[in-house]
Amino acid sequence: MTNAISGAVDEGDTVYLGGFTHLIPFAAGHEIIRQGYEDLHLVRATPDLVFDQLIAAGCASSVTFSWAGNPGVGSLRAFRRAVEDGVPNEIAIDEYSHFGLVSRLFAGARDMPFAPLRSLVGSGLPEHNDHIRTVENPFDPDESVCVVPPLKPDVSIVRAQRASPEGDAHIWGISGDVTDAAFAADTVVLAVEELVDTEALRSDPNRTEIPGTVVDYVVEEPYGSHPSYTQGYYGRDNDAYLDWNEVSESHESTLEWLDEWVYGVDTRREYVEKLGVDRLLDLEPTHDYAEPIDMGRYA
Repeated sequence: MTNAISGAVDEGDTVYLGGFTHLIPFAAGHEIIRQGYEDLHLVRATPDLVFDQLIAAGCASSVTFSWAGNPGVGSLRAFRRAVEDGVPNEIAIDEYSHFGLVSRLFAGARDMPFAPLRSLVGSGLPEHNDHIRTVENPFDPDESVCVVPPLKPDVSIVRAQRASPEGDAHIWGISGDVTDAAFAADTVVLAVEELVDTEALRSDPNRTEIPGTVVDYVVEEPYGSHPSYTQGYYGRDNDAYLDWNEVSESHESTLEWLDEWVYGVDTRREYVEKLGVDRLLDLEPTHDYAEPIDMGRYA
């Protein structure tokens, strides 16, 4: 991950962090912090703790997002301090609904000039966001729809359960924004729980959400989504989300946490060792296998 981030990310880049509820690239976010990046335009649907940590570390100058919060707990305190008080630095914000932001990714992944959507009509967002425009329906001049511009990040950082060395990636559970984020970006960092041989990917091609042709860096990094979860590998660490509400009460206490859990470890492996075996065992899922199918061969 150290090499992938240093090779993929430049100061001032627009960086998309993918993953919806699971497969959130926390390890990559921590590596960005450790490498001291500043002036990044961070983009994420449903930014959660990883955004709070990046903002508190001073990595962001602007953020594009849809709903920001500590899921099930409350506000993102570092995010609010930056927006309301300029701590540790001022950040510009560009806000959308969930569907509005993923529609931007959809358009970017397909090289479309914009994406139309009805859901923003009648909301307050167009009044506060100049990127949301209204156009006349060319097939019905009595109707207008909102449109949003394509989103084409300089870098997308996405996670999957497993990948081949060539970067073909299997995802199961909620795929969310990951596929479009990979196709929309100039450079893609793919982090996975495990690398497997190419034949394992070919045995179930329908599960290949990301092809290696769009991937630039492949990183094998177990527990790289903690404290979020990776379907089938480990569960969500709810205590970590509850603890963050207290940890982030002040900028000083947030920096203390970063000193211990980000700057205080050199790699994700050290972070995992610091978590301890008992905590990881508590996150182990029970087995729940899908019914096997016969793909068939005709040669």
